[in-house]
Amino acid sequence: MKVAISSDHGGNNLRKEITDLLKELGIEYVDYGPDSDASVDYPDYAIPVANDVAAGKVDRGILICGTGIGMSIAANKVKGIRCALVHDVFSAKATREHNDSNIIAMGERVIGAGLAREIVSTWLTTEFEGGRHERRIDKMMDLEKQ
Repeated sequence: MKVAISSDHGGNNLRKEITDLLKELGIEYVDYGPDSDASVDYPDYAIPVANDVAAGKVDRGILICGTGIGMSIAANKVKGIRCALVHDVFSAKATREHNDSNIIAMGERVIGAGLAREIVSTWLTTEFEGGRHERRIDKMMDLEKQ
């Protein structure tokens, strides 16, 4: 598995924590930055990750900003993306099992590093259940064809 990760200035600290986790888990990742704590615009960091997930250059993406909201909205504008805003372990598991999410967004100002690590670990190791959920995802993805 190859994961893309990015943040804006509001998520830099948590992004560094999650890249440490990815290293510990032996998961290959690409860090899209930013390289400083200077204020940046979250779409400039969410969209490249979303584009690369959609194109299959990476398998999944992780986005972090102050709340996770802006990043998730921006990522979901890219065709083929199912980005879930998650701040608890149950939702991380459910969004993989039921929604086959390919990007997760979190907020550094909302959750701490320990919980974020649990969320990411759960999300990365949970498989999509398929079955009845496949039909529902197909209905959502069909909206992109209109």
